[in-house]
Amino acid sequence: MGETRRSFDPEFRAGAVRIVRETGKSIASVAKDLGMNAGTLANWMQTDRLAREMGPGARGAGDGA
Repeated sequence: MGETRRSFDPEFRAGAVRIVRETGKSIASVAKDLGMNAGTLANWMQTDRLAREMGPGARGAGDGA
């Protein structure tokens, strides 16, 4: 019936974000390659962008998203 929610460790999240940033591939393409939802990766990208804008060590409530 419903889908099972997957859990991703912080290393996987960081790696996925790094792939998008360093390769210039689209979020959708990278998400497909990793077998995950593009919306989830887009959320991680937004969290990463906001953290970079705030500066080093400024990780906020979005860490767990």
